[in-house]
Amino acid sequence: MRDINEILAKKTVALQPSGIRKFFDIVRTMEGAISLGVGEPDFDTPWPIREEGIYSLERGRTFYTSNAGLNELREEIARYIQRRFGVSYEPLSEITVTVGGSEGIDLACRAMLDPGDEVIIPQPSYVSYEPCVRLADGVPVIVELKEKDRFKLMPEDLEKATTPRTKFLVLPFPNNPTGSIMTGEELAAIAEVAIRHDLYVVSDEIYTELTYNGEAPASIIQIPGMRERTVLINGFSKAYAMTGWRLGYACGPEPILRQMIKVHQYAIMCAPTTSQYAAVAALRDCDAEIARMREAYNQRRRYLLKRLEEMNIPCFEPEGAFYIFPNISKFGMSSEEFCTKLLTEEKVAVVPGTAFGQSGEGFVRISYAYSLEQLREAMGRIQRFVERYAN
Repeated sequence: MRDINEILAKKTVALQPSGIRKFFDIVRTMEGAISLGVGEPDFDTPWPIREEGIYSLERGRTFYTSNAGLNELREEIARYIQRRFGVSYEPLSEITVTVGGSEGIDLACRAMLDPGDEVIIPQPSYVSYEPCVRLADGVPVIVELKEKDRFKLMPEDLEKATTPRTKFLVLPFPNNPTGSIMTGEELAAIAEVAIRHDLYVVSDEIYTELTYNGEAPASIIQIPGMRERTVLINGFSKAYAMTGWRLGYACGPEPILRQMIKVHQYAIMCAPTTSQYAAVAALRDCDAEIARMREAYNQRRRYLLKRLEEMNIPCFEPEGAFYIFPNISKFGMSSEEFCTKLLTEEKVAVVPGTAFGQSGEGFVRISYAYSLEQLREAMGRIQRFVERYAN
């Protein structure tokens, strides 16, 4: 019998485990530890959503839906996109319901990439983009997002990274882990480069409802010429506190969506039926619930910024998602070392910036998807740690 390691796929073996989960797994075994590491809302799923899920079970709605999802849900998604961004999608051919936004990213990569095709990925960013590109035999091309630019993608950096082999750009805003957003004007500058070089875009907008600058969120699909070259990824996990329901969606040109559905039907069949019925209620009835949760996140965001300022830890002001990305380079430790020491000595888990790409070195991600009580206790412990190493 062959050594079992010889039958494993080399490209899968080469993938590194998520740096987020490493610290989360340690916390679970450490008594008295506080985790500020996982991007999961601490709110219960709003009751109208749960009620619809329960009702669907009581009615025996437990069968497969179509591969692309319930028609009713896709129609609600189309209405949501129209009222948020003023952009129309044909529900039955340009919208697909997925198992979370993460599956949508994977499907887009597998539907669009041939071996050797390049994908531009701004980093720091969500941990799944680069592995999904590699698993689809694409070539990730990393563009560093810089603190001096407020971690926004600069058009000149996109220009430099583009080659004749570039297939598409991943656009990860509002951003995890930095909390950075991009305005309509800034997106227009990116769109100009994309159109000139005939690039497609996979725009991950899972945090689009969680912005705090008082302006309506912007999407690159609003820019003339971009709807037809963009796959929009979104979902219900963050805005609606539905992480365990595992539901997302992709909107885009019908030829791309047709190929994404093909992969989806063989790998998944369809997204969970109960979750789909619940999501209809989310889109119809829960705008006020989103606003309530957004205000709570904003209060926590302001608290963390104030406490970090009091500790003299530099941190640009994030305007989206529920993360803050302070610069800890003055302590003379790597991000990994800082996080390991903080967890060992003060039992507080935050995530090293390098979990989101090497350009995250010198930073850590703190999630404020936790109660103010937890944040106050954690920041008190962090202050003790900072004072210990300040000199």
